[in-house]
Amino acid sequence: MPVMLLAVDVGNTNTVLGVFAEGKLTHHWRIETAPRRTADEYGILVTSLFAHARLEPRQVSAAVVSSVVPPLQRTLKGMASRYFGCAPLFVGPGVRTGMPLLYDNPAEVGADRVVNAVAAYERWRCALIIVDFGTATTFDAVSAKGEYLGGSIFPGVTVSMEALFRSTSKLPRIELSRPEKAIGRNTVASLQAGLVFGYVAMVDGLCARLAAEMGGRPKVVATGGLAPLIAAESQAINEVDELLTLDGLRIIHERSL
Repeated sequence: MPVMLLAVDVGNTNTVLGVFAEGKLTHHWRIETAPRRTADEYGILVTSLFAHARLEPRQVSAAVVSSVVPPLQRTLKGMASRYFGCAPLFVGPGVRTGMPLLYDNPAEVGADRVVNAVAAYERWRCALIIVDFGTATTFDAVSAKGEYLGGSIFPGVTVSMEALFRSTSKLPRIELSRPEKAIGRNTVASLQAGLVFGYVAMVDGLCARLAAEMGGRPKVVATGGLAPLIAAESQAINEVDELLTLDGLRIIHERSL
């Protein structure tokens, strides 16, 4: 029975879980982030996912967590201890990442941003811009020497869409999908064109500014659930890996041993 690592990436909206066996990602799931859930509720949910995949919780020998929702730390610690028999490693200050953080206050950098930077540099070993499409869209710059330089934060696509819906009387909620044209001929098409093409223009423009400040031509990597939609229209994005954060968690866990 192979020994497994449970990796948990807690975002503001969704939580992504992954199981690694012998360094390979074998299973992954996306669930809603619910800060009010108890350790038992999370435990039952995650073990149910394991059962559906025919995995045994006792196979998990270690867990590693990246979280931008501080209230869930105690909950996830209890869940891992009670249902998987291990104490999780939380990515944060003091954890060995192998990457210098050239930030005014390194403790302010979100754990997910560090994890993405570590994963991307480990794979491509060059100057990078990592764009993570989550509740917030983050842009992170990594030097050719593997230093975390900093970046930018922008409201996520879904946040922008929900704000528009809540702040207007007649605009409807829509499905976020690729528009056929920039000139929409009805309200839904117009909203899709503005949100998708407008967001693509923002991503390409901000990546150009970051690249100019970095010098050279950094590789642009996109991750997060909406990465494929935006990357399909972007001129700046070179690579897409929706599960980049999980791989970064595995790498950091290995470096902490």
